[in-house]
Amino acid sequence: MQVLSIQSSVAYGHVGNSAAVFPLQRLGHEVWPVNTVHFSNHTGYGAWRGPLLDPADVREVIAGIDDRGALAGVDAVLSGYQGDPAVGAVILEAVARVKELNPDAIYCCDPVMGDVGRGMFVRPGIPEFMRDTVVPAADILTPNHFELDFLAGVTTRTMAEVLAAVDVVRARGPRNVLVTSVIVEGTAPGSLDVVAVSDTKGAWAVTTPLLPITPNGCGDLTAALYLGHLLSWNWSVPTALERATSSVFAVLEATIAIGTREIQLVEAQEMIATPPSTFTARELR
Repeated sequence: MQVLSIQSSVAYGHVGNSAAVFPLQRLGHEVWPVNTVHFSNHTGYGAWRGPLLDPADVREVIAGIDDRGALAGVDAVLSGYQGDPAVGAVILEAVARVKELNPDAIYCCDPVMGDVGRGMFVRPGIPEFMRDTVVPAADILTPNHFELDFLAGVTTRTMAEVLAAVDVVRARGPRNVLVTSVIVEGTAPGSLDVVAVSDTKGAWAVTTPLLPITPNGCGDLTAALYLGHLLSWNWSVPTALERATSSVFAVLEATIAIGTREIQLVEAQEMIATPPSTFTARELR
């Protein structure tokens, strides 16, 4: 499959395209990265260098791909952090053009906005832009638990409430929703759930141990792997969920073992290409 990935990029470390492209390639997919920023490192360090690319420049890169007649071959568009509505508009233009040329193409959006304990960490107006403009255009959505609650306009404390919130979001457009970092009443101590809901494949969950690490780029990696496995395994939600979570867990274990704050994609690449059977999805409904 061919994936157009429009995200940020860093030279040092792994976030955005620097976290998504290599794993998708190890799964055997062709990836065309379009960068929205090119920083020295992710902003979690508190200091970085490099340019925030002008939305017009991002649009030009995509137009150049279109000039080659290549957008017609795109099977999926993947996007992550959108720091400016103007960049979001360029992404949605690209999605519309790809779908014009290939009606079977899909758009996978990781609606990066905030997290539990941090709240919203994007510019004012971005959450509303994501909710009202971007989410309705997405076919696959990969929010964390905090972001799901915002998008649905509720606070979820049980798994039943999480599923109801997913249904609210799905009613606006996305037919497949993956929710990460789910902790609700009944979640076993020291663990969390990852929940996937599809319009045709039901609702599934995987429970994983809660590791003592929260590195940048983990959400970007999860979105890319979930999309990649859906493309590889004929849209099997439980299979994509199991394989994605098993690989992410292996990457985090490797990261802890080395003792670095950057996720170890190269070190754990065999666990990405051939995911271990670490977790089994259970059907929720």
